[in-house]
Amino acid sequence: MENNRFGQIEVVNKEHRHQSFWDMFATWVGANANNGTWFVGGVIAACGFATASVTMVVVGIISYILLALAAKMGYDTGISSMALTRASFGLRGSFLPSIINLVQFIGWAAVNTFIAATSISYILHDLLAWPVYGQPGGMKGLILGIVIMSILHILSTSMGEVSVRIIERVGIVLVFILVIWESYVVFKHVSFSEIIAYRPAANVKMSSGQAVDVLAAFNLAWVTAGSDFTRFSKKESSATWAPFLGANLGFFWFTAVGTISTIATAITLGHFDANNSDPSTIASKLGLGILAMLVIIITSTTANAVNLMAAGSALTNMTKRLKLTPSIILVTIIATFVTFIPAFYSTFLGVFTAFLDGIGMFLGPEIAIFLADYYLIANQNYVAEEFTKIRGKYWYRFGINWLAIIVWMISVISYIIFKSIPMIANTIGATFVSMILAVVLYVGLAKLRKK
Repeated sequence: MENNRFGQIEVVNKEHRHQSFWDMFATWVGANANNGTWFVGGVIAACGFATASVTMVVVGIISYILLALAAKMGYDTGISSMALTRASFGLRGSFLPSIINLVQFIGWAAVNTFIAATSISYILHDLLAWPVYGQPGGMKGLILGIVIMSILHILSTSMGEVSVRIIERVGIVLVFILVIWESYVVFKHVSFSEIIAYRPAANVKMSSGQAVDVLAAFNLAWVTAGSDFTRFSKKESSATWAPFLGANLGFFWFTAVGTISTIATAITLGHFDANNSDPSTIASKLGLGILAMLVIIITSTTANAVNLMAAGSALTNMTKRLKLTPSIILVTIIATFVTFIPAFYSTFLGVFTAFLDGIGMFLGPEIAIFLADYYLIANQNYVAEEFTKIRGKYWYRFGINWLAIIVWMISVISYIIFKSIPMIANTIGATFVSMILAVVLYVGLAKLRKK
């Protein structure tokens, strides 16, 4: 007998959902209350405090409205994010967004791990007089740091959604207490008025459009993970307002800390260097000590609990054999090896900004199509039984919605073109413009196809 099913998906029914508003709020605060967010804040410090702050608020609100929309899809259907892309990209076509998600969340896990491992090398320097990473002999501290962080990540995700919830509840309290202390120490070194008045030199200054693209790439990564967590929410408000408010709180707070700390370091040293946006470097140069390094390690663990669960979820959409927890362990091991990549480049900043540019280019159009299909084409009505049915509603042609793939490709190319147009690239950035184009093309052509 012919098998007419394309893999299986897990649908979490409403009677089995147990996450409260505060569980979900803590998850999304913890997702952004981390060293990656701090580092991004340091990168956009090259705009100056005023431009960086305004851009941060605008991009954060826009991005996390999209997160709330994606998160509601998880609450409505009980289905994970990458499984939901079967409806818009086709059962086989969903491998494209799954691969993008797998790569980007492994990348984010590696970014956070690398920064935390650098902090561990500073701790080993203070305790054992080992050279810090970046100095001759400093590689052994980095390697031990990566191993320690990878073990912590496996422990924090060992029971899937349950352990993620526990680590977020515990970690978020410690993170808040310690970062308040760090903010206090920063302002003991440099006054807020000095930070507001500071202007980077012309040769290092970043335009508002460049900052928009950096921040959009950072924030949009979470949109593709929204449903992975909100399908466990007991109430709709927990699945929409909690991610929106929690992600924005973590993002605003830690981006601001990164921006202020990097500017404070520039004022202290007498010159601006975006490479100093690394939290470990800032903590060391401002004399914040071992406790600050522990903050960075804790925030890496809380953020990567979300990153690795999202990557594991993407992997399960592409294979019939692996369940969520084994998938999470596998991607954690892969992320451990990926973490070593920045060590072979002259600066971590160059690898980080290239990674962000790639995320914005590929991820923005994918998200635009994903949301447009559910809200503007399907009118918030997906049929769960069709998500595994060969030659069913979401099979399209050979399992692929070629319209979604073609629009995605056009929009990726448009991103590259928009980045080369100064009027766009230096003012509003290319990311959201390419996403708007993707929505217009997809919705317009989808409605023409129905006629």
